[in-house]
Amino acid sequence: MTLIEQWQDILKTLPLVAILRGLTPEEALPVGDALIDAGFKIVEVPLNSPQPFDSIAKLATHLGSKAIVGAGTVLKLDDVQRLKDVGGQICISPNTNVEVIRFAKALGLISFPAFFTATEAFQAIDAGADALKLFPAELAGTKGLKALKAVLPRTMPVFPVGGVEPGNMKEFLDAGAAGFGIGSSVYKPGDTPDIVHAKATAFVEGWKALRG
Repeated sequence: MTLIEQWQDILKTLPLVAILRGLTPEEALPVGDALIDAGFKIVEVPLNSPQPFDSIAKLATHLGSKAIVGAGTVLKLDDVQRLKDVGGQICISPNTNVEVIRFAKALGLISFPAFFTATEAFQAIDAGADALKLFPAELAGTKGLKALKAVLPRTMPVFPVGGVEPGNMKEFLDAGAAGFGIGSSVYKPGDTPDIVHAKATAFVEGWKALRG
């Protein structure tokens, strides 16, 4: 299965991104295993975490085809290249930087930039983004997402990120969300693998209850 085929399959089955901000390389494999065991298929290590590329390299090697592994908070072209070099597959940014998007696509990565306005969204789409991250979703709200979805291409997946909990997923899904990025509600520094597994399971069960 190619990376794009794997990505398309995840979009159809369980499009939830675990954002592991603050993860250390020592925690990477136990936490990664806990997430995969719960059902997650996309793992993001933000670059403002300790030694993030070490964690990404470990996770990418260890999880193999079980998950798409990559970096978040990607702001520079050098970081896109380094992500590719350590085996990362998905490039997630907190902003709309068309140079980062284009370079990620040129290297064969999944490009997943953040946006907040329609202008940013269309800039990202024109640059080749595979999906869009609505951030911060708690500020845009479901009304903001619904209004944006009315003008965006129907085939472009939009993932709310920020403030997402199992209890409010339905509201965002009804407004047009294709999936979610989940940060401290699934992992925060100090969480044991058991805690991560329990949090992740709550999201997976919530998703399946809503989408089957």
